[in-house]
Amino acid sequence: MGLMDNLKAKAGLMKGKAGTFAQQHEAKIERGLDKAAKTVDSKTKGKYTGKIESGTGKAKGALNRLSHMDEHKEKGRGDDQGGGKAPGGEET
Repeated sequence: MGLMDNLKAKAGLMKGKAGTFAQQHEAKIERGLDKAAKTVDSKTKGKYTGKIESGTGKAKGALNRLSHMDEHKEKGRGDDQGGGKAPGGEET
């Protein structure tokens, strides 16, 4: 097995562990994101509120996808895929 194969295998294991961790601590991680966003917004005196809210929302979305990764696999979806529209406009 080559170096890249070893790295890919280890990355897959780490992704699984990260998903399990995210699932177990999802609420705590979300609270941390909210607290960090509030602190940064306060320090910047509201100048970047929209960008902070956007970034926080994206981080929460990624957390949600990571913590529910196993559910997507069980439904026949890939790791990063699921939902959305197919090229023909049909739901996937």
